[in-house]
Amino acid sequence: MKVVVSVGGSVLTPDLEPDRIEAYATAIETLDEAGHSLGVVVGGGPTAREYITTARKLEANEIELDQLGIAVTRLNSRLLIAALGDRAAPAPIETYDGGREACKRGDIPVMGGTVAGQTTDAVSAALAEHLDADLLVYATSVPGVFSADPNEDDSAQRYEEISAGDLVDLIAGIEMNAGSNAPVDLLAAKIIERAGLRSIVLDGSDPGSVARAIRTGRHEGTDVIPDGVGAAPEEWDES
Repeated sequence: MKVVVSVGGSVLTPDLEPDRIEAYATAIETLDEAGHSLGVVVGGGPTAREYITTARKLEANEIELDQLGIAVTRLNSRLLIAALGDRAAPAPIETYDGGREACKRGDIPVMGGTVAGQTTDAVSAALAEHLDADLLVYATSVPGVFSADPNEDDSAQRYEEISAGDLVDLIAGIEMNAGSNAPVDLLAAKIIERAGLRSIVLDGSDPGSVARAIRTGRHEGTDVIPDGVGAAPEEWDES
């Protein structure tokens, strides 16, 4: 199965301790050894937010802030590449074509951000579309997609399953409220809908749970099922 895993910086590098990064590398290597073809996209997390906050106080413009964030995602990518050793492409991949070429060589491409104005949520969806992936997994700091922002609304309910179209509508509503947290950004949701990408949004704090979701389809997050996506991967029936 061809899979793109989007690892939020807040779950991969909440700090710079190596244990979490090594645990994610081990989970990815286990999937690789089981025969899955993988691409990985890494977010910026708290380090990116710290840089952006400081730069904003120094009156950097929004493009400069985006470029800082991209730089941090690529630094985080290098940490995961170091942990993956020879299985990963040796440097962060900066283009979607580069990601596809790495896969064709048999390497695991690890990407950060690409261009200003686009988050790693959208990069992950675009890479998955470009690779014609069977599955896109968002390992995030939230345990799935909710009916409202759970940080703002105690009555918010987690969806076990949601269509891609409904995800677009839901996120559009959440993102209209300044400061609210969406499980993925709106552009990513639209790419998922356009490309018909079967996706999972789940809590990424346990890399083993992320790997299990890919191997078996079992998880405690949310399945995003675009219209006409077809049956679940055959591997899940065998698990």
